[in-house]
Amino acid sequence: MINVAVRRPWLPLVAVGLLTCSVAAAAQSTPAAIEDGISQPLGGLVGDAARGKAIVANRQRGLCVLCHQLPESIGVPVAFQGNLAPSIAGAGGRWSAAQLRSRIVDSRKLNPTSVMPAYHRTEGLTRVGTAWQQKPILDAQQVEDVVAYLVTLK
Repeated sequence: MINVAVRRPWLPLVAVGLLTCSVAAAAQSTPAAIEDGISQPLGGLVGDAARGKAIVANRQRGLCVLCHQLPESIGVPVAFQGNLAPSIAGAGGRWSAAQLRSRIVDSRKLNPTSVMPAYHRTEGLTRVGTAWQQKPILDAQQVEDVVAYLVTLK
């Protein structure tokens, strides 16, 4: 096992930033979850897998790569990928689009102790930085784009 503090000394700062952002995170009004998923696309939007892939790989926009390992095809060197959360590789084989959407919108609905930011929720959050208040990390189209990409990962 690699010592994260040695390998990535900046990681604790990122984690604090993510928690602050997650608290600042996401969504106009969070759609109702059905069991462990959100069955309908947000706003009836259709996602684009190519745009979703770009969001997932972007360290400043999607932030996924900070905690998750990504498939090799995404083009991010392993040294710059996280190891705090499950690998994204195979996500489309493990979860349906509805389940992925729910996890992206607000993973704490399924796991209250999750450190994953709520990417599309703004209500009920605490300790939100002024610049992020009432602003989702990802808008509805971006959420659908990420879902469209993740379901391709079988």
